[in-house]
Amino acid sequence: MALTIKNVVLTGACGGLGQALARELIGQGAAVALVGLQRPVLEQLAALAPGRCAVYTPDVADAAAWQALAADWTARAGVPDLVLANAGVAGGFDTAQRDDLAVLRRMLEINLLGVATTFQPFVAPMRARGRGALVGVASLAGWRGMPGNGAYCASKGGLIRYLESLRAELRGSGLSVHTVNPGYLRTPLTAGNRFAMPGLMEPDAAARALLAGVARGRTQIVLPRRMGWLARALGLLPDAWHDRILLGQPRKPRWGEAGASTIPGLPSRDEH
Repeated sequence: MALTIKNVVLTGACGGLGQALARELIGQGAAVALVGLQRPVLEQLAALAPGRCAVYTPDVADAAAWQALAADWTARAGVPDLVLANAGVAGGFDTAQRDDLAVLRRMLEINLLGVATTFQPFVAPMRARGRGALVGVASLAGWRGMPGNGAYCASKGGLIRYLESLRAELRGSGLSVHTVNPGYLRTPLTAGNRFAMPGLMEPDAAARALLAGVARGRTQIVLPRRMGWLARALGLLPDAWHDRILLGQPRKPRWGEAGASTIPGLPSRDEH
């Protein structure tokens, strides 16, 4: 059954994909709870439909803040049809570096715990109503580990398994659980990458494909779809061949290096 999307909670609304999703949802007439950390960006998005949007800036892994957010949004707009956990961070990782353990911890908090924290206050009321969709944005990086990217791959791999578990738990409840696995999107998270990014996709196209897939009830969404075929083909290679191919690629910049993306909640390396 096709999902009607009129009420949405969207995290990571300040990022490239998040802003594209927000604009698409607002353009479709939905009421949207815009969640992120950059209030000016969120307020610009909310100004596109001030009567249908609200701005929230909690830490995505703060359970108490999410209880308050859920209560406020539900009072404003009702129980959401769609909770879209899009917030995420990326960065290189080196186990030999003690400081990088903080990167791993924070990445797991945002990319994995943050999704469960986002969903938690909405599951019971959505289940009581008997319909709705929970969407987690994982990554093809979660399908197999990559050198120098262990923290990100671990967080997204864990997210994929969490979503699988949640889907099984909610089967028959009227709620659907959708796993989105993007490849490379042209966003700030990939801007510092020093390696080839085959299938690079624009955020607006990715947002439209994601929402169309959810509306049609697809529980596994790969963006773009051909990248899933490539990832599966690479996954068939013996480990030694797979690792040798990836070891020849430049590493993703580590936290604090030139080109690295910001990880909220971590100080700069100079302050650490």
